[in-house]
Amino acid sequence: MRYKILMTLMGLEIGGAETHVVELSKELKKQGYDIIVASNGGVYEKELADVGIRHYKVPMNQRNILKMIKSYFLLQKIVKKEKVDIVHSHARIPGFICGRLQKKMKFTFVTSAHWVFYTGMGLKYLTTWGQKVIAVSEDIKQYLMDNYRVRNENIFVTINGIDTDKFSPRTDGTKIRKEFGLKEDVPTLVYVSRMDESRAMVARQLIEITPKLVQKIPDLQILVVGGGDVYDELLQKSKAVNETLGRTCITMTGARTDINELVSVADVFVGVSRAALEAMAAGKTVVVAGNEGYIGLFGADKLDMAQENNFCCRGCEMSSEEKLYQDLLYAFCNMTKEEREALGAYGREVIFQYYSVTKMAQDSVKAYDAAWKESHEKQYHVVMSGYYGFNNTGDEAIMLSMHKNIQSLGDNYHITVLSNKPVETRDKYGIEAVYRFGVRDVLKAIRESDALLSGGGSLLQDSTSTRSLMYYLSITAAAKFMRKKVMLYANGIGPVSGKRNRRLVKQVVNKADLITLREENSYEELLNMGVNPKKCFVTADPVFTMDGISKDEARILLEKEGIPLDKPLVVVSVRNWKDMDKFIARFAQLCDTIIEKYDRNIVFLAMQMPNDITISEKVKKKMKQQAYILQTTFNPAEVMGIISLADFILSMRLHTLIFAARQHVPLVGFVYDPKIAYYLDKLEMPSGGDLKTFDMEQTLALVDDIMQHKQKYVETLAQKADMLNQKAHRNEKYLMRLLEKQK
Repeated sequence: MRYKILMTLMGLEIGGAETHVVELSKELKKQGYDIIVASNGGVYEKELADVGIRHYKVPMNQRNILKMIKSYFLLQKIVKKEKVDIVHSHARIPGFICGRLQKKMKFTFVTSAHWVFYTGMGLKYLTTWGQKVIAVSEDIKQYLMDNYRVRNENIFVTINGIDTDKFSPRTDGTKIRKEFGLKEDVPTLVYVSRMDESRAMVARQLIEITPKLVQKIPDLQILVVGGGDVYDELLQKSKAVNETLGRTCITMTGARTDINELVSVADVFVGVSRAALEAMAAGKTVVVAGNEGYIGLFGADKLDMAQENNFCCRGCEMSSEEKLYQDLLYAFCNMTKEEREALGAYGREVIFQYYSVTKMAQDSVKAYDAAWKESHEKQYHVVMSGYYGFNNTGDEAIMLSMHKNIQSLGDNYHITVLSNKPVETRDKYGIEAVYRFGVRDVLKAIRESDALLSGGGSLLQDSTSTRSLMYYLSITAAAKFMRKKVMLYANGIGPVSGKRNRRLVKQVVNKADLITLREENSYEELLNMGVNPKKCFVTADPVFTMDGISKDEARILLEKEGIPLDKPLVVVSVRNWKDMDKFIARFAQLCDTIIEKYDRNIVFLAMQMPNDITISEKVKKKMKQQAYILQTTFNPAEVMGIISLADFILSMRLHTLIFAARQHVPLVGFVYDPKIAYYLDKLEMPSGGDLKTFDMEQTLALVDDIMQHKQKYVETLAQKADMLNQKAHRNEKYLMRLLEKQK
């Protein structure tokens, strides 16, 4: 769909954000979108008019109540008259006004974040973000999530797109040289920035070091481009320097729109953000420096750092006269013309690869499409409650599998997870999360949702503690009190031993709208408690739908851990449990025998840190042969990839067994809980028995059978894992029916 888009910004004077909007508008116009711009106006109005983009003058350039009210009513008329599809705001004041207007007119609303805003004096609460937000760098995306709690899924990261025809090594600078009396064969430095107090620190530094630079570069000529609130002050300083030098070394041009021609005369360019990118597109040697930091002479070694903050230098060391002097001296005196040209050519390649104006427009269109779809389709919001954020690989795998499967239902499904470490969950997996013990945040998330999912794992049990059981029951009860749909999603139930606890489970779970269970044992347990069987359906653990990293990637991880790959691996996963002492000694003997008899390397894999490391070390200490323990916390996909390299698996952990089944790796399970026995039976894989009755010789016979008939085990697992994968996918289908029925 070719939308009619209203761009709103403060003004159209010289500036990075302003240039961004102009270039974006021109490119979208070229692609067939109908673009209108509203602002307080400025020098770029003519450039927009030349390509047929209409501009409305709206005074959104000041925090003046009367002007803001006037802007509100002017924008209301524009939206009605032009029949606008999407409003795209590019600064705090336009965003605030359009945000108020959107509540009334219900248009699709997108905002861009070009920089980080001051959040003090209550201004944070006057900042309005659209349905979707376009951030011009990853660090601004992080800022939006940290300071404004904008959802990860609602942020689209773009770049400052550069017109590589306009900014090109072929651009003719003859007119500029003639205007300012610049000699062609004389070293020339060009600096471009707004001359505002908040932007002009490097301009000050450059003027201060000019006499020192001229001592080493006698013919140096400098153009300082830009206007602003400290322009007159800096002009006087530059005149004083020129007077001292006895010639015009520094030329202050004021505000200009012909930046491409001004840049074309530079041998070396100094600037930041969009100005630096434009100079790179023109093939110039660039020193990246600004008010927020200093990157310095740009080359391949600085690319990652520069991209992280969109060439704005946020988070970098601060600029100083000495740093600037040393880099400029090196560029002019130590580098040959050919070396500067090579560095400039690399910069232009970077622009073509990462910063084309076409890509910038494509990124914006993705945000428009997502926002339009959100405005015109039913939206479903669900909260996932489970044992998430506790460094338990199995539960993290459940969370990721559930999230992936629900997200596959469509972009109109939105998920918030209750996590013990919400920041880590968000940063590591890109999943929206709130602190599971933050009462206000949890209740807010549930209140804004359509359904609560009590998600995966053995949540309803009192074997670890009654407190844990009470937590999950209270979350469910709170959701029902707020009249939300509740689904127990692929739960394992029990054991619940206390009579009072069993009555509470029956009372709360009977209020759930839908219950899916990962095994028949759990179904029977709920029925024994008196839960309504009509609500209950047996599916399978969501982790049967998960994928791991490739074997090549897994080998790299093991090599980094110092695990030798000269022999086949046997992966071992143990956990702490009651009365483990005898089991540990006999299990260590089993591991030693496998190494001696089959010439394998034993690798202990921790599914929960640091608990499983502790028990693994206890087993290893009892062993006579060399074994290895993976000390790194791997994510679930990495764990599954590591397991794919194993010859076979020995495990007490349920999700190690499921990972192995998913990768068709033969396994022997050791039963500490009925869920282990259930899935060993389902997978038709051998059991090493109960921990208390563990028989080393009997287990060794099972290993012998795996070694002799490995292909049979692989084929069985392939068949069973596929069947359980299909059953696991029924979970999200049940959820979809529940939500669509609700709407």
